[in-house]
Amino acid sequence: MTSSTSNKPVASGSLKPYRTMLRGFRAVVALAVALSFLFPLYIALVTSMDTPAHVFTFPPHLVPDFNFRPYVEMWHMGPWLMYFKNTVFITATTIVIALATSVLGAYALTFFEFKGRNALFMVVLLVMMVPAEALLIPNYIVLHEMNLLNTLWAQILPFGGSVFGVFLLRQVFLSLPKSYWDAARIDGASHLRFLWSVALPQARPVLFTIGLYIGIGSWNSFQWPYIVTTSRNVQPLEVEIQRLLSTQSVEWRRLSAAGIMVTMPLVIVYLFVQKYIVRGLSRGEGLQE
Repeated sequence: MTSSTSNKPVASGSLKPYRTMLRGFRAVVALAVALSFLFPLYIALVTSMDTPAHVFTFPPHLVPDFNFRPYVEMWHMGPWLMYFKNTVFITATTIVIALATSVLGAYALTFFEFKGRNALFMVVLLVMMVPAEALLIPNYIVLHEMNLLNTLWAQILPFGGSVFGVFLLRQVFLSLPKSYWDAARIDGASHLRFLWSVALPQARPVLFTIGLYIGIGSWNSFQWPYIVTTSRNVQPLEVEIQRLLSTQSVEWRRLSAAGIMVTMPLVIVYLFVQKYIVRGLSRGEGLQE
């Protein structure tokens, strides 16, 4: 004789405590990961506002002294407004050019039919496997032949294309129904019109993701500007911070203040566009019915 309750489905209410515990566990793990990334930034913030007596104490001093004198001293050590202007121009221009080339490249690899299209896309992806260090000498020689060394454009043009951007945008364009393009052709729309009015609005979250990815890399770039520039009039913030670090007497409070000053613009921008980044990286993003 079988039990009358053996075939009864498990009540959904009985699983609710386990689901709550799972969500709580995920929240704790996410918080721990977030704090591990924020802790170095917090230490830099505390150091930048410490008194000299607290800089090298052990265990580390974790409560800010709210001493803003290092910021004032750091600001008077160089023409920071000029470095900010250079960095903003380099970053913004790099983003615009890289997004434009990524959009056009991804669109051509999606909607243009030509022989060897898939092979060309594989070649584009292979570029991601080339180490950045392997391109230093070729890029330097090209810029030297173009007489662009020691200019702002020398820090922009080598990064005017993004394989990562082409890949993501192509995936979005592939998710568009073919009927969209057929309807646009019937209405007499050109490729540029279809790209601007139909394809790009669907790819807006991905564009934010690619733009931030490129912007962070350009804003934090140090090695390439350090190689191709010698004049402080065209150098970005990172080169000046390295100059502070390489002096004979390093004042860690002022150096930390400079690091906080350079980092905060990226943090503020990220807070404004984070929702678009999450949408852009979510699975299935790109087409909203």
